[in-house]
Amino acid sequence: MKSNVGGMDRIVRIVVGLVMIGLTLAGQIGAWGWIGIVPLATGALGWCPPYSLLGINTCKTRQ
Repeated sequence: MKSNVGGMDRIVRIVVGLVMIGLTLAGQIGAWGWIGIVPLATGALGWCPPYSLLGINTCKTRQ
């Protein structure tokens, strides 16, 4: 699994995931908030399956 999610993209995914899960636990949004697990996981792992399928890579290349 090659990393295809870059720095800022990872941070945004993790924050959005945590906010969605937090709002669900606080009872502010319904069960749909558990979808926040997806951006949290892809941000934590640094790999996004749809990015791989579409050929998208937000990681900076090392030279």
